Amino acid sequence: MAISLDGSSLTIDLLNRIAVGHERVALDAQALRKVAAARRQVEAWLGSNETVYGVTTGFGEFANVRIEPAQIEALQENLILSHAVGAGEPLPPDVVRGMMVLRMNALLQGHSGVRVETLRKLAGVLNAGIVPVIPSQGSVGASGDLVQLAHLVLALMGRGHVHAVGSSRPVPASTALRRAGITPVRLSAKEGLALINGTQMMTASAALTVHRAVALQRIADIAGAISVEALRGSDTPFDVRIHRLRPYPGQQESAANLRRMMRGSRLRESHRHEDPRVQDAYSMRCIPQVHGASRDAIAFVARQVDIELNSVNDNPLIFPEQGEHLEGGNFHGQPMALVLDFLAIALAELANISERRTERLVNGSLSGLPRFLATDGGLNSGLMIAQYTAASLVSENKVLAHPASVDSIPTSANQEDHNSMGSVSANKVRRVLENAETVLAIELLCACQALDFARTWRSPNPLKAGKGTEAAYQAVRRTVSFVGRDRVLYHDVQAMLALVRSGAVARAVEEAVGRLD
Repeated sequence: MAISLDGSSLTIDLLNRIAVGHERVALDAQALRKVAAARRQVEAWLGSNETVYGVTTGFGEFANVRIEPAQIEALQENLILSHAVGAGEPLPPDVVRGMMVLRMNALLQGHSGVRVETLRKLAGVLNAGIVPVIPSQGSVGASGDLVQLAHLVLALMGRGHVHAVGSSRPVPASTALRRAGITPVRLSAKEGLALINGTQMMTASAALTVHRAVALQRIADIAGAISVEALRGSDTPFDVRIHRLRPYPGQQESAANLRRMMRGSRLRESHRHEDPRVQDAYSMRCIPQVHGASRDAIAFVARQVDIELNSVNDNPLIFPEQGEHLEGGNFHGQPMALVLDFLAIALAELANISERRTERLVNGSLSGLPRFLATDGGLNSGLMIAQYTAASLVSENKVLAHPASVDSIPTSANQEDHNSMGSVSANKVRRVLENAETVLAIELLCACQALDFARTWRSPNPLKAGKGTEAAYQAVRRTVSFVGRDRVLYHDVQAMLALVRSGAVARAVEEAVGRLD
């Protein structure tokens, strides 16, 4: 069954199901009636020769130029042609599909003035599996993501290139539309402006990134639990009494996950009363505090994204009940720009502390385990260079975590004199997320290797880890085997990364100990 869009009930999960899972969409009938009412108001203004920005005037600095009725359609077409001037690598297809969904959802609230048939064509293009090729750079994130959305609309008009079902490479949009039986859109009054004036590129990226971030925060706890067990760390820092005294939600959730996963560990019990160490290093002892802070940041970002998913963010806005149009600035991307920068910092910190645990795992002087977790060390280098890769990625993340939202550069002859740079934040945070996923995959790889060595520490019989930790270990070992002799670790890391992204490790843990927070 198709997911119904009505302008007000879209969620991050639903967007992910459409953008990533390729589920179909339907347009809510009641919402379409609102769209039709707003369109009638636009046509009434055209009939009375009302001055309406972007309908009977030019755009930006040209707002003072009056457009004659005979040129209304040319105005909208020219807007798309002139604004389709992106640069850089194409956006990932899932982000483009998300943009299409979000643009429809905003227009369905009935304050933008597009025709119902235009919305139906946009839905038809999405459902046909046609994905416009859109450059990732060029938006300043204030008059909306004008450049990226213009490239999207260009494809609806039968221009530019698209990815289509059955084609291994981009094809002309006109060809894909013809094969799908869809007539290219011929823009009418207000429609070009309504279709490109919004935050859909940065918001689509924000929603899809935060969806993956929520999954990654669980992986961070799982990797941390295995590392603590392999390093013969203490579970005392995760005691519920400690975290009740500093009741941040994320901190409490992370501590609860660690307790649940490590419960019943024979490995932990083997050194509970004999270990001379009084306290573990911060990267182990402070997992709930560090992971928890990132969890709280991710939750905050998700709440802000939820608001933007169901917002109307173009200009001018139409209120057909009062017969009014109001010029404003809902297209400004500052709300998304700030939280995307925050999300980048939160994800970078999950990677930072993960890499420090990886260092402890491979450093024999810190772990008490074979150096670099190698068998026959010297002849074999073991997992030495896996930590190098993690270190490289966390260092890159520190550069990428610099906020884009603190910058602004004027455009349109200083008419648009403060811009959010939210699209830059969106492109950065996706890279930070991918780096963090790889860093945590490397920790999991090293932690499971270390656990194999730690099981026989002071015991002739292999000691089992906690129920949840053991389940995670077994899930990893079904995909990646113990590294005995040196081999190409790139393949192991890529296999671990696929495992992390698939959710298989988290599912295995939850089957063993119940749902993780």
